[in-house]
Amino acid sequence: MRVLIVRHAVAEDRETFARSGAPDSERPLTERGRARMQRAAQGLRRVLSDIDLLATSPYLRASDTAAILATAYSLATVHRVDALEPDGTSTAIADWLRSLTGVSTVAIVGHEPSLGLHASWLLASSARAFVPLRKGGACLLAFEGRPAKATATLKWALPPRILRRLAE
Repeated sequence: MRVLIVRHAVAEDRETFARSGAPDSERPLTERGRARMQRAAQGLRRVLSDIDLLATSPYLRASDTAAILATAYSLATVHRVDALEPDGTSTAIADWLRSLTGVSTVAIVGHEPSLGLHASWLLASSARAFVPLRKGGACLLAFEGRPAKATATLKWALPPRILRRLAE
C-alpha cells in the first residue's frame, strides 16, 4: 500500500476567523490557497498518477483541499475520516489504513502538526515529527505489508512550491 499524505492548503487566518464566532473547524481556504492548491494538485498528478481512495479530515479547509484533489484525480467520492482531525492519533490512522481492502494507493488530507507526527510514527515509531509538511505540501509513504508503526518507507516529500512547478 502507498499512502499519500497531504496537508490542507492555505486557509484564512486563525485569529481573524476566530473573531467571526464560528468554530475553527469551519475555517475556509483563501482564494489564493485554493488557486495554489489547484496547481499543486496538477503537479501531484505528474508524480503520482493514480489514487484509489481519497480521505479527509471533516474540517472545512481539509475537505475543500480534498475536493480539489478529487477533481484533479477524477474521483467521485471523498471519504470523511474523523481520525484525520487535528487531535487524531497515529494508532487510529494505522487502524483505519489496515481496515482498507483492495486499495493500493490512498490519499489522506489533514492538518499539521498531526500529519507530520503520523508520518514520523509510521516511518520510525517516533513521538516527534521529523517530516514537516507545509500547507499544500505532500509526502508519499510505502508499506510492504500492513501499515503499522515503523513499517513505512518514505518515497518522497515535496513542498507546495515544487508541486506547483511540476504543474508547469
